[in-house]
Amino acid sequence: MLIMDFLSKKAIAIDLKSSKKEEVIKELVDVLIAAGEIEKRCKNKLIDALMARESLGSTAIGQGIAIPHAKSDCVEKLLGAFGLSKKGVDFDSLDGEPAHIFFLLVAPQDSAGPHLKALARISRLLKDKYFRDSLRSATDEKTIIKIISAEDEKKI
Repeated sequence: MLIMDFLSKKAIAIDLKSSKKEEVIKELVDVLIAAGEIEKRCKNKLIDALMARESLGSTAIGQGIAIPHAKSDCVEKLLGAFGLSKKGVDFDSLDGEPAHIFFLLVAPQDSAGPHLKALARISRLLKDKYFRDSLRSATDEKTIIKIISAEDEKKI
């Protein structure tokens, strides 16, 4: 599975303004809505699902990375959004570090396989410090897509 298979090219926020966990999630859901991937009427339902998942345990995996995710009947296929926070956000990470890199995933209610494969794929790629640093230093959406696409090609 490639990240670009589920990451919407239009759902990339290069400079997240939010400073709190729930605000970041709202901002990334708004990015998916603006990209035309999710209907506006599903906004609150998605935010609730994502925050319910966060209440089970933070999706911040350390090293400045968070992968908020949830399942919802608002989507028919796995969707992803990417966000970058220059100043970092306290996301209750295991290592106590602020999160800078965000991959938000929303999967259909009845799908387990693609959702888990996507989480595993993102986690595996983000273990690479060079990849993380490249994402963090990107200055525009095209660069983010180029970096992720190049990584996808390398590690199929």
